[in-house]
Amino acid sequence: MKRPLGVSIIGYFYIFGAVVLLFTAIFYQAGSDAISISERFGVSILPERMMRIVLALFSLLMVYGYMRLKRWGFWLFVSYSVLFALISSVLVTNQPEQPFLGNLVFSVIVLIYTIYVKGAFFTTAEKGQPI
Repeated sequence: MKRPLGVSIIGYFYIFGAVVLLFTAIFYQAGSDAISISERFGVSILPERMMRIVLALFSLLMVYGYMRLKRWGFWLFVSYSVLFALISSVLVTNQPEQPFLGNLVFSVIVLIYTIYVKGAFFTTAEKGQPI
């Protein structure tokens, strides 16, 4: 089955985000953020650079499965979107900065669209068709 355009756009956006995370892991300054990514995910015991690298690598793996229309990619993406939406909704109420509201809205939109096109992830190829 042909990959839906929205899946490609979302996938490329997440690839860009993963590259930015890797870049910022290299050039990270400890005092620049009021709340770190590791604190946002509730694992403040991990160093910030390591958390950024782990999250970027996980995102790349997740996007690979998502853009290849793999079932495991679908489930990883849905799980990540739900988790990120929950984290953002908590941060919207606790933090005065509003980028978290944008993260929440984006996560919900991505989740709704992914569920809308879930048929692309769960169809089987016919005989002789490339998977």
